[in-house]
Amino acid sequence: MRRTARLLTGTALAVAAAGSVAAPAYAGGTGSLDVFPSSALPGGEVTVNTADCAAGTAAGDAGALGAGPFTLAPSAHEDEAIGQFRVPSSAQPGTYEIVAQCAEGGRQVKGDLVVTLAAEARGQAPHGGVKTGVGGALGPDPVQTAAGVAALAVAAAGGTWLLHRRARGDGI
Repeated sequence: MRRTARLLTGTALAVAAAGSVAAPAYAGGTGSLDVFPSSALPGGEVTVNTADCAAGTAAGDAGALGAGPFTLAPSAHEDEAIGQFRVPSSAQPGTYEIVAQCAEGGRQVKGDLVVTLAAEARGQAPHGGVKTGVGGALGPDPVQTAAGVAALAVAAAGGTWLLHRRARGDGI
């Protein structure tokens, strides 16, 4: 039992060490692209920035969203590249990957943008009735509602009286 535990522990450590050695440190690796706001409406403007591009410039691509290419340029912040694009008005709700390729070193940075509809963005779900022209159980006029309830009560009382007479054998 001890021998098996040592063997499994040694194998796990060897695999972990090999994985950390094999991963590239910088060139061609993937970095982080910050997306602001992280959730946007169709037609809204989005700003992206990254500190992972050494030269401070990058070519951005929001093609998954349908917005196309955009440029990230050096900003006033410490070694950050910043760029902007507009979410197409035809964009469907969902999560889209935004990608940028650093000018120096070819490093790729990625970030996610969530596109929502207006009601979802406010945290509201649709509620209330739909005006179809068919009418509802309770109309806007309380007098009509009271008259309808009274008519139903009279009909129920009359039906009960007729059934009672019939059960007694009085006939109709």
